Amino acid sequence: MIARVRAGDPEAYAELVRAHTGIALRAAAALGAGADAEDVVQQAFVKAYCALGRFRDGSAFRPWLLSIVANETRNTVRTAARQRTLAGREAAFVEAEPLIPESADPAAATLRTERRAALLAALEKLSEEHRLVVTYRYLLEMDEPETAQALGWPRGTVKSRLNRALRKLGRLLPDFEPGEGGEEHE
Repeated sequence: MIARVRAGDPEAYAELVRAHTGIALRAAAALGAGADAEDVVQQAFVKAYCALGRFRDGSAFRPWLLSIVANETRNTVRTAARQRTLAGREAAFVEAEPLIPESADPAAATLRTERRAALLAALEKLSEEHRLVVTYRYLLEMDEPETAQALGWPRGTVKSRLNRALRKLGRLLPDFEPGEGGEEHE
């Protein structure tokens, strides 16, 4: 696909954009872009297109793109006149999530919403590095190699920072345990 884009096929890049827009929006929202998430993602896709010459053949596109999204989000948040509130981040993140089906148990849905809010509040208390590694690994459901590539860190750094971040979250949320695929269990 990248070779087609480099060869000048505009539809090939459109396919990449369609395939990765959802996760890019979730990443931007989870990393604090709030209402600016769509603008951040659009700018990230433009920057990715311009930087395709530096993309290494054989590498995965998704982690590479998400690292650009993360950098663009950081730039947007830094230049914003005001800090995003937890409520704003949570609202943006919830908007990026699929709607709860009507057949779902309202009590279970309420519990999930409360637990997500508690998790997001706890994530706010972590350092940026710890928040990033947890967000990529569990909220965006990336495996360790993808997380390492997206963050530009060695895999061992991802493991150690994730371990420390989960221990801190464990102290903040003693009943919370992340499971496979980003789901949590009590």
